[in-house]
Amino acid sequence: MRVQRRGWRTGLAVVLAVGGAVALPATAGAAAAPHQVRDDFNGDGYADLAVAAPDGTVAGRAKAGFVGVLYGSASGLKSSTKQVFSQNTAGVPGGSEAGDRFGSALTTADLDRDGYTDLIVGVGGEDSGSGRVQVVWGGARGLAGGATLASGAAGDRLGAQGHLAVGDVDGDGATDLLTAVDQYGLVVSGGPFTRSGSATGERQVVKDRYASRVLDLDVGDLNGDGITDVVAAQTGTDTFDSRRIAYWWGTKDGLTPWTLVWDIDGAALQGGENLAVGDVNRDGYADIVVGRAVDGYESDHDAYRAKGGRVAWIPGTSGAPDGVSAQFVNQDNPGVPGTAEKGDRFGTDVQLADVDGDGYLDVVTGVPGEDLGPATAPNSVKDAGAVVVLSGRADGLTGVGSHQVVTQDSPGVPGASEKGDAFGGAVHVGDANGDGLADVAVGAPGENAGAGSVWSFRSRAEYVVSPGGVPIPATVLGPNGTFTFGHTLLGTTAAKARLGSEFAN
Repeated sequence: MRVQRRGWRTGLAVVLAVGGAVALPATAGAAAAPHQVRDDFNGDGYADLAVAAPDGTVAGRAKAGFVGVLYGSASGLKSSTKQVFSQNTAGVPGGSEAGDRFGSALTTADLDRDGYTDLIVGVGGEDSGSGRVQVVWGGARGLAGGATLASGAAGDRLGAQGHLAVGDVDGDGATDLLTAVDQYGLVVSGGPFTRSGSATGERQVVKDRYASRVLDLDVGDLNGDGITDVVAAQTGTDTFDSRRIAYWWGTKDGLTPWTLVWDIDGAALQGGENLAVGDVNRDGYADIVVGRAVDGYESDHDAYRAKGGRVAWIPGTSGAPDGVSAQFVNQDNPGVPGTAEKGDRFGTDVQLADVDGDGYLDVVTGVPGEDLGPATAPNSVKDAGAVVVLSGRADGLTGVGSHQVVTQDSPGVPGASEKGDAFGGAVHVGDANGDGLADVAVGAPGENAGAGSVWSFRSRAEYVVSPGGVPIPATVLGPNGTFTFGHTLLGTTAAKARLGSEFAN
């Protein structure tokens, strides 16, 4: 969740179509800006991939949940070193039970400060929905062993989807664990953590002004003061139609009280269900990107471009996030692939990465409700799904040009779009082969009647030359190293597992 959880300043492989453009190989030194390797569980310098199936069956127990891990290498993700974790795995506390939903939320951080990234797992259904957060420790040989970090009380849903984040919110240099609790707000467990799972720092409970339900969490330095702030996508507990964006400033004394992002009318800015935080316009302040994937509610009348789902970009400033200057994008914006249609779910699982090598973070988002089909029968394949990339620039996201899309029907992508695949139900970025470009993984939890599958795309940087002769940095998706994997590789039970529902980002 994380200090700039999704803030990769790297390239991502995507299909790029530029009218009349000619592709050229990237020249030496033209790679994307420097980046940090996050999800590196074994410390070899390559990003690893953790993907969850919280609905997966383990030892005959439905929805016990499991997490699959593939490790990065110079040639990309390696299927030969895959691992699968559940509460039945040796060293992981507890045991797999029906409805536990191990993997309902995932994130990564070096909690014990041993130099290896650890995998943090939400178990949102544990103890009849009280919830639990656990860790699997990273090390030179990969992930092994574990501990329980936090356990919830009745109704807390601790570790449920969107209820988990990490970041140094008091500026002491140690990573803190942030857990959302429905009805009242956040619990901060101060790091670092011992191998038994105990937090050695202070604990803080930050209550909301109103009863609320947290939909997603992320972190970043919104005001440029050097301390991590926390942002939440929320809704009221009595209705899903009051989505809003809350945030807490990080300070040396911990988090400040809850406040909201305001719009031009002085009301709470209409939010969404998915969050990413990062400096899109490179002004030194982290921005808030909100995906509002669910449409059809009455509040859509007050939410510009809500049809079919939208993405909002809210710039950070030295003061507060600037909701008045927010930009809103859906598939009816010029240059954005597709057409805004009810139920597209544009804005699902927003993440940030520099996909074209120009130094600006772009928005990668799923459109799992997108209908596809051949020219003779467009929209005949319902909810097949897609992934769209919106180009970030100094002035935000709305500039026309180089917005991109990929589906299972794109050239070089294995498989074919089918009804209910929900391709783009979750997305992930990480430099799996260490070439300085972020690779992308896409989950299709509806694939094969709800078994779920994952697609991995390796980046290759190129330039395209526009009709006017201007070189434009770009990246190209597949067929260089693109592959798909699922339960056959992992050795897991496929039926209704919905693999690809959640990635560790």
